[in-house]
Amino acid sequence: MEKSSLDLSQIFDPIRADLEKVDREFERHVQSQVDLIPKIGQYIQTSGGKRMRPAVLLMASRLCGYDGDRAILYAAVVEFIHTATLVHDDIIDDSDLRRGRLAVHSRWGNDITVLLGDYLYIKSMALALTHDAIEVIRLLCDVTLRMIEGELYQLTKNGDADITEDEHFDIIRRKTAYLFGGCAQIGGMLGNVGAEREEALREYGFNLGIAFQLVDDLLDVTGDAAALGKPVGGDLREGKMTLPLIHLLQQNEEVGGRIVRDIIGSRTVAPGQWEELLRTLKAHRSIEYAYRRASEFAARAKKPLYAFPPSSERDALLALPDYILTRDR
Repeated sequence: MEKSSLDLSQIFDPIRADLEKVDREFERHVQSQVDLIPKIGQYIQTSGGKRMRPAVLLMASRLCGYDGDRAILYAAVVEFIHTATLVHDDIIDDSDLRRGRLAVHSRWGNDITVLLGDYLYIKSMALALTHDAIEVIRLLCDVTLRMIEGELYQLTKNGDADITEDEHFDIIRRKTAYLFGGCAQIGGMLGNVGAEREEALREYGFNLGIAFQLVDDLLDVTGDAAALGKPVGGDLREGKMTLPLIHLLQQNEEVGGRIVRDIIGSRTVAPGQWEELLRTLKAHRSIEYAYRRASEFAARAKKPLYAFPPSSERDALLALPDYILTRDR
């Protein structure tokens, strides 16, 4: 993948002030008489996340002509939900690093981190309930349940080198795509654009989310550890198969298949193993295949946006899939 010539801060420029309001909203609602909660909240908030999901919600709201404060609130709700999943996922995966820093559980321990994740989930719903919008709350509950189902399903497939491509995509849809789709759809709900355009936005976000996760799959294989803020090959060491590896094993390729199964079995990478695996992936065009699939979903994401008239917000949303395809972290 080429390094991105697109700057995420430029894409988000129309909503920069709103994103800052979302950060302040997050900080305000993570306050507690229990000092540890705002302390960990601030640690998470300053860890360098992209705020991609809140940004999609805010931009979709603007696209639909909505400029009220409820977009800020729901964007903060989404950030609470996403953060809760991250802190729980890091415990489940036993990941020591998150964006180049110690993961929350590595610094504060599993017991505190589990409870913090629970706190963030409940806080997200309490925030959403400050407005009487049952349809939005129902959507948020639905995507959150799907994310948890996705994590549980992934755990049942952990260490399974024979996971199918369809099973992998089912995990991606649940863990990532539904939340992206929900963020875009909420923008349409706030703008009262009607069912057809709401669905167009949901389709945009859903396909964007799949492309986003497929690029994550690729970066875990081909990325730079310093840029990613975590070791390359972490997914495979945790027993998770990703699309390039699934494609390779579909070719019944002996050397690559043996390396993949060895790493899954030992949860370690022996010297020289990773370089040999990369050579095999490139030889069988498995990296190329995964990138092509990511490109397909990026293209699918763009199509529904043409139901909306030209605007700077539409341009920004159209630029996001291209950014995702070329990002290096």
